[in-house]
Amino acid sequence: MNIDSFKMKRREFIKKIGLSAAGVTVAPYILPSGRLFAQTGQRKVNHVVFCLLAGGIRNDESVKQNEGNLMSTMLKDVSGGYVEQPGFLQRENIPDNPLGLQRLQDNGTLFKEVRFAEGPTGHYNGHITALTGRYTNATLNLRANPDYPTVFEYYRKHAGGGEMSALNCWWISDSLGPYPALNYSSYPGYGALYGANYIQPSSLISVDGYNEVGNPFYFTEKEKDLANKIKGFCDGNFTSQYAAESVGIVNNKSERVQLETFINELFTDAISGPGYFNWGSGDWVNNDLLNIYYAEKTLEKFEPELLVLNLQAVDICHSEFTSYCNNLIRADWGVTHLWNFIQSTPGLANDTVMIVMPEHGRNADPNTLVDAYGRPAYDHTSDERSREIFTMILGPSNVIKQGHVVSSEYGESIDVVPTIANLLGFDADIPLGMLSGNSLTDAYA
Repeated sequence: MNIDSFKMKRREFIKKIGLSAAGVTVAPYILPSGRLFAQTGQRKVNHVVFCLLAGGIRNDESVKQNEGNLMSTMLKDVSGGYVEQPGFLQRENIPDNPLGLQRLQDNGTLFKEVRFAEGPTGHYNGHITALTGRYTNATLNLRANPDYPTVFEYYRKHAGGGEMSALNCWWISDSLGPYPALNYSSYPGYGALYGANYIQPSSLISVDGYNEVGNPFYFTEKEKDLANKIKGFCDGNFTSQYAAESVGIVNNKSERVQLETFINELFTDAISGPGYFNWGSGDWVNNDLLNIYYAEKTLEKFEPELLVLNLQAVDICHSEFTSYCNNLIRADWGVTHLWNFIQSTPGLANDTVMIVMPEHGRNADPNTLVDAYGRPAYDHTSDERSREIFTMILGPSNVIKQGHVVSSEYGESIDVVPTIANLLGFDADIPLGMLSGNSLTDAYA
């Protein structure tokens, strides 16, 4: 059957459903495969992007702007604007955005006082909480999957009656820490069968790697070593992260061909000079911007309904406060670039909600380290300041309140998963008692 004939028969089928089921207000949802299922919940949008501003960000340097407005493409000024200080990135040196940056706060709702209320304020616990909607006191184990299902598993099992393609669901992370294990849990009835497709851009291809292996005509020993590392990543990760046979992530044969084509396109793109080089050069581009670049490539290629990425570069605050602030500036610019990219991409524009949240904060008191500019460093050891975070929810004006600010304490980090489930219309299908948070409904129009 050709595609035009298939579409005609599908339209006729839908029309017959409408004629025979007058009074039914919730229409069937059409999967990317063309199959139909009865949608039990009402979607608000068809795409959600969740940005974890990982690495620990204090409200002091973000929404409270105690160092000046370091995140001026996301946040309105509340402290007199950007404050030029020794060692801080100068605004005139930050690259122009070809999409035209629009301040994010005007495109949604900002919750200024959210809480990471329970458990150690560590990266493992923070990510587990954000991705599962459950607090945990688990001891750090870099190879351990979460005890409770992740948002990816809930989505793939419940949003489409177990029929959602893994191409619709992506987890893009930094290479540091436990992140490869967080795309699915060990919870009975969920697990790898419902996991997300996963990539680590900084391991797959890097700015340094491109600079070293970008010349196709010859390789030095160092270049050979880098090329072998890339090959090793693909050999070791392509089967384990994309194929069903080893760990159970389900991509059928056709989907695996699409994935292989996509990875090849990324390498070709890198060799020819990827677009992130137009975002700036030298020390400006870091792994966070690399993650955002590949998130945009993934969104453009597959238009997934759920994509989660983490930005980890601010974790340097343990030893370098000035670098931490500069990476906040980069993350701010990159997240805004991502939102503007979404709004300029057909299929995503005006049909996507983006949620931005740090996984936890940082301590009120510094540790004993001081950087070259005399600024003390900060850890995150579960004091009250390290439990303070913010959350920003952006989306179409008919779905999300525009320019809305909630300044009082509202919401917790466990609330993002229920919010995503509600936005994509599968919250009612998740078994009772699995999630302990609530949807952040004050953001809804």
